Amino acid sequence: MKNMLRLSLLFCLLAPLAAFAADTPLHQPRPGLITAGQPSAQQLRDAAAQGVTTIIDLRRADEDRGYDEAAQAERLGLRYVRLPIAGASDITIENARTLQRLLKQDSGTTLLHCASANRAGALLSLLNARLEGASPEAALQLGRDAGMTSLEPAARAVLESPTP
Repeated sequence: MKNMLRLSLLFCLLAPLAAFAADTPLHQPRPGLITAGQPSAQQLRDAAAQGVTTIIDLRRADEDRGYDEAAQAERLGLRYVRLPIAGASDITIENARTLQRLLKQDSGTTLLHCASANRAGALLSLLNARLEGASPEAALQLGRDAGMTSLEPAARAVLESPTP
């Protein structure tokens, strides 16, 4: 009975996201946080309608989004923040700290995205291990749950290096 209740609750939490995820896979690694690849303009409208209040974009300015995401977010009344992460070299504790600060500034639901959720998951794994005290394996699992794929070796390398 307890498991059925948990499954029902999980379904209720994730069901509103299904329409948003038509062609961009969504992940919800923790309450109040959605990670994804690049959302379309329509998906951004859907996200706003479903309660997202902040967009954190990890893509560099020179990466094509297909539309002016910052302007679209502003029209929708969303807080839009850009934290450019180029790739493995930017998967750092310093950038994880910045992400943590940005996430703490939002009391609603945040959509954290890059092109595929890979960078989002990698940074979240560092944040979880080094700043929240999770074990490296638990943090890497959170990263995978958030969309981390090819950046796992980079995240693992940072997590296995001595803490400065």
